[in-house]
Amino acid sequence: MRRPSPLPVDRAAPASPDARSDAEIEADTATPVRSVLPPRRDGRPAEVADVPAPDEADGEPDPSGVDAAGADAAVDEEIGVRQVWAAARARRKALRTEVRRFTVRQRRRRALWIGVLGALALLVLGSLGAAYSPLFAVQQVTVIGTSSLDAAAVEEALAGQIGTPLPRVSSSEVKAALVQFPLVESYTLEARPPHELVVRIVERTPIGSVQSAAGYTLVDAAGVALATTPEPAPGHPVITVEGGTGSDAFTAVGTVFRSLPEDIRTQVTAMSATTANDVTLTLGATGTEVVWGNADDSAKKAVLLASSMAARPPDGVSSYDVSSVDVIVIR
Repeated sequence: MRRPSPLPVDRAAPASPDARSDAEIEADTATPVRSVLPPRRDGRPAEVADVPAPDEADGEPDPSGVDAAGADAAVDEEIGVRQVWAAARARRKALRTEVRRFTVRQRRRRALWIGVLGALALLVLGSLGAAYSPLFAVQQVTVIGTSSLDAAAVEEALAGQIGTPLPRVSSSEVKAALVQFPLVESYTLEARPPHELVVRIVERTPIGSVQSAAGYTLVDAAGVALATTPEPAPGHPVITVEGGTGSDAFTAVGTVFRSLPEDIRTQVTAMSATTANDVTLTLGATGTEVVWGNADDSAKKAVLLASSMAARPPDGVSSYDVSSVDVIVIR
């Protein structure tokens, strides 16, 4: 029996990897492999790039000495810094615009308050300047309201205020100057810029003369002595009361006299009272008496007396009794 002949060996067939020599493997590895890149986004055709050999991929330097990737990164970095700076500047500008737009009302309110406070400050400073400035100093004193007093004498007494700024005129100094005039009951000061000081005086109303050791003293309803003369002051009645000017009888006499109408007041020549309940008046040259009683209802009694005197004049009457407002007795 014949054996089968062995299969022929193909000399051209590749040997197994194990059978390849080291030289063959190194030659294959050194050969660059070309690969096809995917299409670009801008539509340009893809290019074939050489995949570097393992030695180049492992970090071998480029023989040409030019680092293309580093140059591109530097360009990108420079462009990015300028764009970021411009964007930040635009953002800050837009933010300032928005802040101004949303705070316009607040800024207007702040400006208004600043204006008001500035005006007040100017007003205060102006007032202080006027108070201490000689531009508003007193150069003229005018006295108003005097009848018995000599206005020129009062103005001369107040001459010490000349040269004093109007806001700094002292009422206490004016009062001290007017004390020497007993007829002055009250006064008010009025400044008339730039240089005039007006003094309005209310004089005391004398009600009669009270006899004393020194003569006859003219007094007002409060018992303040106005003047003393040897004889009774003309045009004023003589007062005779028990207890002097500080008594209740004197107070009642003063109340009655001030309640009389002016036409009857000028006819009274004497007043007397021992108590506050028996005030008696004497009218004119006829010596007609008016029995008044106390000072209660003096206004009504004055009206009744005026009507009674109109109906029956004093020259034909010895007395009018108005001590009771319900019944009037004429004798």
